[in-house]
Amino acid sequence: MNINALPFETESMLKGLKPWIECESPTFDASAVDRMMDMASYDLAAAGGAIERIPGRMGFGSSLRARFPHKDFGKPGILISGHLDTVHPVGTLEKLPFRCDGSKCYGPGIQDMKGGNFVAVEAIRQLALAAVACPLPVTVLFTPDEEIGTPSTRELIEMEARKNKYVLVPEPARSDGGAVTGRYAIARFNLKTEGRPSHAGKALGDGRSAIALMARKLLEVEKMTTEDCTFSVGVIHAGQWVNCVSSLCHAEVLSMAKRQDDLNRGIEAMLALTTEENDVKLEVTRGVTRPVWEPDAGTMALYHVAKQVAADIGFDLTHGSAGGGSDGNFTGALGIPTLDSIGVRGAGLHTLTEHIEVDSLVERARLMAGLLTRLS
Repeated sequence: MNINALPFETESMLKGLKPWIECESPTFDASAVDRMMDMASYDLAAAGGAIERIPGRMGFGSSLRARFPHKDFGKPGILISGHLDTVHPVGTLEKLPFRCDGSKCYGPGIQDMKGGNFVAVEAIRQLALAAVACPLPVTVLFTPDEEIGTPSTRELIEMEARKNKYVLVPEPARSDGGAVTGRYAIARFNLKTEGRPSHAGKALGDGRSAIALMARKLLEVEKMTTEDCTFSVGVIHAGQWVNCVSSLCHAEVLSMAKRQDDLNRGIEAMLALTTEENDVKLEVTRGVTRPVWEPDAGTMALYHVAKQVAADIGFDLTHGSAGGGSDGNFTGALGIPTLDSIGVRGAGLHTLTEHIEVDSLVERARLMAGLLTRLS
């Protein structure tokens, strides 16, 4: 079919996207994420999907699975995998409201990755309205915890991916508009120091500061970064009263490497930091890990279909491996043909300047529709 004939309209897509952006859904607020899942459930049901809500666990929100009518319903098909949680806390809309300014549209989570998810739903809707039958069955899976490494839904994603021939991930497009066909390995670490409390004014010398040791060790962590494996400190929590020597401090570290062997060496180096100094203990434990995803023949064949679809739309779709984890790490590492970052163009993700390029809404909707109609 001629995907350029599908009547995607920028203004109507912006109108439909706005409620998604204004439904703030930070990962750690399960009820907020569930409200977002409710909204997406309605739109997917209106597009013809059979909706299944999967209860959350580990304190996180629920997941959403939608399956669409097909003559081969239940057989391996196409999985569209995305997340509806964001890094922006409730209240961010006051600083970053949904607004369009010329060629850009702003809002929390609009680029990562509500814009891409909405585009995928719109592509399915327009195909249904046009009575276009896709060669393969289509399943959409939206999850609540990608921004913190997918600790509660990795198994769900992997099991769903194993049931399908292809996985499409509408994460934000690369800076040049390209797709991702591989991702670097990522590991997270939890650090805890335990010291001894005392009154900071009357008995400072009796205390052993958990903060002081953590501060020294975090400087060591930052210096461990090389071109092969990077380390960054993203979270620190300690203390409640300035007149107390803090006896407990927590921190979180992220490490990324292009090769699994490099990450493995980085993991060993991090775990080796566990120590005790001046009656203060430092404990380092591993958090969630994303495996290296290296492109194989199946993923490259999938990419070449997408490249031809893009050419028919009128743009060149490049590809490459990328840092920054996604749930594509899991599906690609399983050997299931996966195409990542085929969502909207934009910039500023995870910041108060997060935005999309408005023109990319129709472009990416056509790309998704083209893939759904050509993959077999």
